[in-house]
Amino acid sequence: MKAFMIKFAIGAAALAAATVAHAGATLDRVMERGAMVVATNSGWPPQSFLDDSNQLTGFDVDVAKEIAKRLGVEVSFETPDWATLTGGRWQGRYDLGVGSVTPTKARAQVIDFAGVYYYSPYVYVVHKDSDAKSVEDLNGKVIGVETATTSEDFIRRQLEIDAPGLPPIEYKLEPGDIRTFADSMLPFDDLRLGAGVRLDAVIAPEQTAENAIKNGYPLRILEGDYAFREPLVVIAEKGDDEWTAKIGEIIDQMKGDGTLSALTTKWYGKDFSAD
Repeated sequence: MKAFMIKFAIGAAALAAATVAHAGATLDRVMERGAMVVATNSGWPPQSFLDDSNQLTGFDVDVAKEIAKRLGVEVSFETPDWATLTGGRWQGRYDLGVGSVTPTKARAQVIDFAGVYYYSPYVYVVHKDSDAKSVEDLNGKVIGVETATTSEDFIRRQLEIDAPGLPPIEYKLEPGDIRTFADSMLPFDDLRLGAGVRLDAVIAPEQTAENAIKNGYPLRILEGDYAFREPLVVIAEKGDDEWTAKIGEIIDQMKGDGTLSALTTKWYGKDFSAD
């Protein structure tokens, strides 16, 4: 028993030393190799998606490129699944996550939030032929959401956003059934088939919904009935305060000089960057 305790103590001390040594290691690694690996999405237009030339593009991609530019390094992208992107424990596979991530209390346990870079209203989307005129008309209906996102947390009444100054979440909708989808556009693909054919409504970011409508989806947004408004953050692996602070400084600079205002306007048609 004593031998085990001595070995455990030595192991714990070594782990603590390794953790201290790791502090700031991401910034050193990025600067030494002159390159940064960013985790993002590949199927979430207009935030991040593959264009007709199979090149990754979108708002989040532009934001990541601007961060890399200000660091003076090159940037490359990886597109892990959402649970991997937001689950932390990256083990050095990615240096940063730029994927329109909401800072929730659960995520704060496994990843660090470098800074809010824009805000997104979540809206109720219905087929253009739907009779629904308000959120009350959706009570008891079939609602579609992307899985493992704040949309799902919201519809299940489990949403806990970890950011100061936001009003409390109001839950006005009592769904009859909840259907989850692995990709942000899949709920819209079902909704476009017709009102009530597979879904009655989708809860999604306003930017994503407007982009779908712009691209010909026969949908409309319920006017005046936001589900909730969320901040979106750039994320980093937990435990490297120097790196997280450095990225936070860059985000503040991009807000202050109007870069984020210009990028949100470019991709969404309006400024979503203002606090």
